[in-house]
Amino acid sequence: MVQFHRGIVLVSQGFNVVSGAAVITMMILTCADVVLRLLRNPIPGTYEIVGFLGTVIISFSLASTSLEKGHIAVEILVERLPKRLQIAIETVVSLIGAVLFGLIAWQCAAYAADMRHSGEVSLTLAMPIHPFIYGIALGSGLLSMVLLTECLRSAIRTVKS
Repeated sequence: MVQFHRGIVLVSQGFNVVSGAAVITMMILTCADVVLRLLRNPIPGTYEIVGFLGTVIISFSLASTSLEKGHIAVEILVERLPKRLQIAIETVVSLIGAVLFGLIAWQCAAYAADMRHSGEVSLTLAMPIHPFIYGIALGSGLLSMVLLTECLRSAIRTVKS
C-alpha cells in the first residue's frame, strides 16, 4: 500500500510538472500573440492552442492538488463532530470522489476514442482533438487513484482510532 501510494505521488508530481510547463507555454504564446497583433501579424490558432493547454493545465494538476489538500473544503459542520466520525466521513467522501472521477475517466476515454475514429480536428489549425480528451481521462483516472488511496488510508485510520 505504501509503495503504491509513493508511486501515485511521483506520477502526480510528474503530471503537475507537465501542467506547469503548459502554464508557461500558454503565457509565452499569449504574450507573443499580443505583441505580434500590435505588429499586425498575429499567431493563427492561438485561441485553440490556449484552450487545449487549458485542458492540460486543469486535468494534469488535479491529482497533485488533491494530494496537497489544495481544494476548497467547507468543514463548518464536520469539524464539530467526533474525530472518528470525521475520519469516517472523509473515507466516504474520498470513495464517492474516486468513483465519480473513475467514471469521468472512463467516459472521457470512450469519447476520445469516438473522436479519434471520426477524425475530429480543430477548426483553425486542424489539430486532432482526441489527445487532449485522453489527457483529461488520464488526469481524472489519476485523481481517482489518489482518492481511492486516501479512502483506504482513512478507512485504516478509522479502524485504528
